[in-house]
Amino acid sequence: MAQYDPNNIFAKILRGELPSYKVYEDEATFVFMDIMPRSDGHMLVIPKTPCRNLLDASAEQLAAVMATAQKMSHVAMRAFDAQGVTVQQFNEAEGGQEVFHLHFHILPRRAGDTVRPPGIMADPGVLSEHAERMRAAVALSDG
Repeated sequence: MAQYDPNNIFAKILRGELPSYKVYEDEATFVFMDIMPRSDGHMLVIPKTPCRNLLDASAEQLAAVMATAQKMSHVAMRAFDAQGVTVQQFNEAEGGQEVFHLHFHILPRRAGDTVRPPGIMADPGVLSEHAERMRAAVALSDG
């Protein structure tokens, strides 16, 4: 397996070198909107520490990311009046991974929803509004 690249796009987001639509963070994880969302409210959960994917993550990294993924799945359902969530995670190029920093996709879903095709950039205003909806739902869950 290749080494972790500290210049991947998610590492740059964590260092503040690239902008993101932040939804939530704690000491171990960071959550932000996917700029090419497959559904309204599509967000990414990543560890703040380096690891390429599930295959080289420590038990601590996985536990932290999964706890945040669960929390944010509840938040997404509340914020987008969803009936369920799709959680996706890819490992290595052959497994569909494109950014080599461990990440989980959280997609709020309702009956009859279809996911959008990949690779279509969202309007920044929409992403900002979706991030705000998520942050408001986080505040309700923490309050």
